[in-house]
Amino acid sequence: MKGRGCWDTASVRSFCSSGCLNKYKKDDSGDDDDETASPSDNSELHHTIKTLSLKLDDLSTCNDLIAKHGAALQRSLNELDSLKIPAESSEKLKAVNERATLFRITSNAMINACRDFLELAETHSRKWQRALQYEHEQRIHLEETIEQLAKQHNSLERAFRSAPGRPANPTKSFSEGSLLTPKGEDSEEDEDTEYFDAMEDSTSFITVITESKEDKKAEGGTGAVSVDDWTTADNVLDGTSPGPKGPPKVKRRSRIPDKPNYSLNLWSIMKNCIGRELSKIPMPVNFNEPLSMLQRLTEDLEYHHLLDKAVNCTNPVEQMCLVAAFSVSSYSTTVNRIAKPFNPMLGETFELDRLDDMGLRSLCEQVSHHPPSAAHYVFSKHGWSLWQEITISSKFRGKYLSIMPLGAIHLEFQASGNHYVWRKSTSTVHNIIVGKLWIDQTGDIEIVNHKTKDRCQLKFLPYSYFSKEAARKVTGVVSDSQGKAHYVLSGSWDEQMECAKVMHSSPSSDGKQKTVYQTLPAKLLWKKYPLPENAENMYYFSELALTLNEHEKGVAPTDSRLRPDQRLMEKGRWDEANMEKQRLEEKQRLTRRRRLEATARGSGFGAEEAEKEAEVYTPLWFEKRLDPLTGETACMYKGGYWEAKERQDWHMCPDIF
Repeated sequence: MKGRGCWDTASVRSFCSSGCLNKYKKDDSGDDDDETASPSDNSELHHTIKTLSLKLDDLSTCNDLIAKHGAALQRSLNELDSLKIPAESSEKLKAVNERATLFRITSNAMINACRDFLELAETHSRKWQRALQYEHEQRIHLEETIEQLAKQHNSLERAFRSAPGRPANPTKSFSEGSLLTPKGEDSEEDEDTEYFDAMEDSTSFITVITESKEDKKAEGGTGAVSVDDWTTADNVLDGTSPGPKGPPKVKRRSRIPDKPNYSLNLWSIMKNCIGRELSKIPMPVNFNEPLSMLQRLTEDLEYHHLLDKAVNCTNPVEQMCLVAAFSVSSYSTTVNRIAKPFNPMLGETFELDRLDDMGLRSLCEQVSHHPPSAAHYVFSKHGWSLWQEITISSKFRGKYLSIMPLGAIHLEFQASGNHYVWRKSTSTVHNIIVGKLWIDQTGDIEIVNHKTKDRCQLKFLPYSYFSKEAARKVTGVVSDSQGKAHYVLSGSWDEQMECAKVMHSSPSSDGKQKTVYQTLPAKLLWKKYPLPENAENMYYFSELALTLNEHEKGVAPTDSRLRPDQRLMEKGRWDEANMEKQRLEEKQRLTRRRRLEATARGSGFGAEEAEKEAEVYTPLWFEKRLDPLTGETACMYKGGYWEAKERQDWHMCPDIF
């Protein structure tokens, strides 16, 4: 016991008085030059090498102690061997002596191996530090270059806006024309400039709130109206929040499995896809959210209560305000939703049968694959119907990703016959190369009531670091068929919209081409619902979005809820989802090849004509018709889906999954 106690005490004392602490101080003092020369000396590599050096010093100290006490042990054994002891004890002492010698040899070999390892690491450490220094300098240079490009870009925008001969307020008619250039081709130059139109001086009007009673009276100027109209004819706009809902007959889910923490570099995939159509780029599910594009389209109905309320409006311009608020509300879910929805398979459908709680039925069908196009029809028991065919045109330009929904949205109120038409704005995903991804909505939306010719001009202002405007700002003016402004709209597409009744309008006195609207205090039209608890771990889904992929009985076999790769992704099994996604895409390509072969055999066309003919897909629940209002051909609902669901007769549905 005494010997072991002396060993421990001597070990601690020797360790404390050894050169280990001095070596540690020496390493610390010797790092000053490295800190001056390299800003990355606190890197993980440097710290690891330093730790290894300290550990080797510890091992060296332990080796010295082992050698010291091993020699003492050897002397003690020799002294015992010289004593006169029985032969049996002599053999045991000899065995102990041999084991002590082997232990000392083994410890020396271990220390030598550790020293060799450290010498090798130190040999390469300077080369590694130089490489890290080079990468650090390159990163700083890249950040400075990008910042300089951003400043130059902004300067060019200002110079372009102030150039002589440029129209002060260029506008388009979105309900009667298309988003194409006069040559009928998608202009890359237009795509690069349209998101930054009127960056600084973007608001084309000024509003002044009327406060005194005398100011509220008609002044005989342009656009003067009666004050009484605000309190009588516009009472429908009061309390625009949805009324209390009864408990739904079907309990819907309120959460989905949390999103797994998988890291994947977007730029490593997208750098080879610059200029290509996004729908033709094979993407892993890591960049998706567990919803299809059909379900995202259905998500636009989250604030359907605005249209339910608009049914009761007898004043068409007042009804226009609610329709405009509904069109803006469809973007509220996109502010944090930078993930890409699944591209639907050709013939894929999605139904939303919510007559009990939402009072509507919605049906979507993927009617084209290249370009991707979806047809949508909604019927509400409250007296309105909505239909659209949206074709997604998306381009990756290196610094941003632009998503342009093409196609007209129709909304009709059965009682009044008011028929509204508008088109969606452009969505842009920024910071593809460096920085945090964020999404913006830009462009103009014109909503037209084709019965009364009332119009609403909405402007989605692009966000800029150098702009004084609030982020995600939306402004608009509701005018009658004579062009007289009745309401001014303002708000943001991710939070709320307000409307203010125009009492008087006049040109601006500062010489700028702006109109000054004297208005009454604004009233709230729409306010975004708060996100569910833990939404940041559930893809930022809204309350409605969480229910869209929930299992339901009786849906068509082509419904998005039954898509296996999407279901696996929702469950967090992303590796399996990627394999299933590849299987589905290969199955779709095989189906297309078979359709192409059948078309070539049956028609006798050449290869090129047969390929064009094979691309023409006949939808199951929609059919192509000429839209008399826009002059475009679009898919419209032909009926039969809900009757087939009631009979549970899905024999006509293709096998796509």
